[in-house]
Amino acid sequence: MAGRQKYDRTVFMSLALISQFGITMIVPVAMMFAAGYLLDRYLGTSYWTVILFFVGALAGFRNIYVLARRVSSEKKDGEA
Repeated sequence: MAGRQKYDRTVFMSLALISQFGITMIVPVAMMFAAGYLLDRYLGTSYWTVILFFVGALAGFRNIYVLARRVSSEKKDGEA
């Protein structure tokens, strides 16, 4: 039974990590998209939404990269 508990724990940890990756990507994209949309409505323009969407996407990818490096270094420290 001890092996099953360890397996269940690693499955739940993996699912939590996948969820964290998704949230880490979606939040900056959604926030910047909303900011661009509001700017476009306020200023009467039509390009801020697209520009800020891509800025949010770049920020999201950067956040995922930092998170992946942190998780990778924690696993290496745990193995040593």
